[in-house]
Order: sequence, then C-alpha cells, then structure tokens
Amino acid sequence: MVMAPLTETATHSDTSTEVEQPTQTAGRTGARLREYAPLIPFAIVLLLAVFGPLLAPQSATMVVGTPSTAPAAEHWFGTDSNGFDVASRTLTAFRLDVLIAIGVTVLATGVGIAIGTLAGMYGARGGVLGAAAATLGRTIDLVQAMPVMIGGLVIVSFFGRNSVVIALALALVMMPFQGRLMRSEVLRTRSDGFVAAARMSGESESRILLRHVIPNACAPVLENASAIFGMAIIFCAGLGFLGVGIPVPAAEWGNMLADGAADAAVGRWWPALFPVLALAFSVWAAAKVTSFVSRRRRT
Repeated sequence: MVMAPLTETATHSDTSTEVEQPTQTAGRTGARLREYAPLIPFAIVLLLAVFGPLLAPQSATMVVGTPSTAPAAEHWFGTDSNGFDVASRTLTAFRLDVLIAIGVTVLATGVGIAIGTLAGMYGARGGVLGAAAATLGRTIDLVQAMPVMIGGLVIVSFFGRNSVVIALALALVMMPFQGRLMRSEVLRTRSDGFVAAARMSGESESRILLRHVIPNACAPVLENASAIFGMAIIFCAGLGFLGVGIPVPAAEWGNMLADGAADAAVGRWWPALFPVLALAFSVWAAAKVTSFVSRRRRT
C-alpha cells in the first residue's frame, strides 16, 4: 500500500500554525508589558532608594569643593553654598525621603484601616464599644480639620528633628485621610446582602468583620496608599524647606531646597533644580501607580 503524499493545503496549514503561535505569544507579552509600564517610574524610585547612595560619585555629607561651583566634569550637578556635591546629595536623599514616605504610608494606612473599621462598624451601637468607636470617628474628623503642615510643625517642634519623629508626625496627621475613607467603605459594605446572609447563617461578628467587611472595604484605601506616599514626600520636603525637617548635613531634598533657595535667587540655579526634579519625579511616579491601580479596579 502506497501512502499518499501530504497535500499542499495541509502543509501550508501546519506552517501557518507554527508561525502564528510565536507571534501570538509575543503579542501577549508585549501587551502585558505595556499594561504594567506605568509601574516602571515607581520601580526606578525604589531602585534609587536602594542604590542611590552607592551611585553617588562623592560623599554627600562632606565638603568636597568650592562653594557654589557650577556643574562641570568634577561635580556633575555643581556644588551648593556649603561646598557639598549636589549630585551625591540628590542621589543619597532618595533613600531617606523614600523610606520616610514608605513608613508614613504603612502607618497611616494600617492605623486608618483599623480606626475606620471600628468607627464604621460599631459607631452607631450603644455600650462601651459603640462609645469608643464613635469617639474614634470624631477624633479622625478633628485631626483632619488641622492642616497637615501645621500639625507636622507642632509635633516636630516638641519631639525633635529626626526621621522617626517626622515619619510618626506625618503618619498621625495623614491617617484621617485613610480612616475616613475606610469608615465610609465599611458603612457601605456592612449593609450589603452578603453580610446579612453571613449573619443569618450564624457566623460570629468577628468572623463577619474579618472575612467579609474588611476585605471588601479596604480596596479603595489600599488604592489611595500611593497617593499618601506622594503626599508624604511633599510634606517631608516641605518641613525641611521650612527648617524643621532633617537637619544639614544629612542629605534630604527639603533641606537642599532651603539651602539652594538663596542661590537660585541670584542666578545659581543648580543647587535647587536637581532636588526639585528628583522630588517631582518621585511624586509623578506615585501618581502613575495610583492611576494604574484605579484602572485595574475598574476593569
């Protein structure tokens, strides 16, 4: 028995399938990369926070040149009025400012979720728990009524100018943003049908809270965390610019701007420009994360 040769149509079909599969895989990979592209700037910020001090060409806390030297080969971004290398200080400041912002974001979000949950779930009840929850709800309203910068100034002036105090101060005054958002979401979620069904099925209140209410209410709060991160960097630099942030010679964008403002007023722009660019890039990167998370939630 002689086997018939493969037809031209079958051969062409097999070849087309082999060509299309790698093409489709490459297309899916490219689409996925484009989807996650908004996260790249924030990843760069995190990498600079880790490796920035290692990339600094010179010491960030020692006088390395003539004060107010323009950018040149020896000092890429010039030197400031103290003789510090601006490039080294800008790169090194990524670590301090980003670490403070991360600490503020974690504390404000964690405490805000806890307080917002209690205030939203038990604020309308009687008894000791209801009174405590209602008091917490009024407290976050009171704290939010105070301007963030004023609150930070007061706390730092009492407890000192160091990174821990600044992170705690900013977390305290920014926590109400997360707490009020969580309380609103809990008030909405606790009246949903699945919560009533869980209660009718005999689940305990603590189980309902941990399994149903918090997981379904905290998504907007977590989405807002990247916005808190950007605000934390801005307010941390603002405290430094006002002279109550991290003191010189520590490398921090706020105190760099404070020192560079006088130079910028007389035309020496470089001590203030580069920390401003680093600050703006970090805030923009955080905003890109917020947009990415919002788009993912909508889809």
